[in-house]
Amino acid sequence: MRSYGQYCPIARAAEILTERWTPIIVRNLMAGCTTFGQISAGAPGLSHSLLTQRLRFLERVGVIQTRPKRSGHGYVYELTKSGRDLQPVLWGMRDWGEKWLELGDEHTNPALVLWAWCTTYLARERLPGDRVVIRFEFADQPADARCLWLLIEDHDAEVCKHHPGFDEDLVVETDARTFALWHMKHIEWADALRAGRIRITGPRSLARALPTWNRRGFQDDEANQATRAG
Repeated sequence: MRSYGQYCPIARAAEILTERWTPIIVRNLMAGCTTFGQISAGAPGLSHSLLTQRLRFLERVGVIQTRPKRSGHGYVYELTKSGRDLQPVLWGMRDWGEKWLELGDEHTNPALVLWAWCTTYLARERLPGDRVVIRFEFADQPADARCLWLLIEDHDAEVCKHHPGFDEDLVVETDARTFALWHMKHIEWADALRAGRIRITGPRSLARALPTWNRRGFQDDEANQATRAG
């Protein structure tokens, strides 16, 4: 860590918080991630070696604490009181970015949108009791990243980069930007359906329910009427 050599508390805090990936790691911990794998899944592009360095540094400065897992290898990572006090800082960054920064195509990684859906915005009380597999096809993504799967099981959800091995119940065809804009509540699911920006194949009842499994989709009641599934 490089020091600014200044007594100013803004400078001293920046020495910790402006390190690349550090705000993302803290965000993931605030979202409920507690293991190395969970933190890594919410930070595509962050190498395991750099994540290890950042976690050790955050523990050294008192932002996180670790403890061995009760079973198996590895550690559980948790925010300390100091780390939890960063919430208004990160929320302030979120609000500022929402107000002043444009959403570029480079910001619309669909895997990260699905990860946020599963970790932060999943409406578990609305999930079906049976297993459901949804294949998302993003036409604008490279061939090796075009398909992602959402596995719903035991009132939880998991993002799969490879076919999970079960029959698919729904297929959602869209593009990464549309999907991100819907998740951010910049467009409504029903409007995207009518415009052909989202297409769903599968049982009508599941297609209608899908957007309501994301807490951001609760108020999109029109989706129940506008969905057209084959």
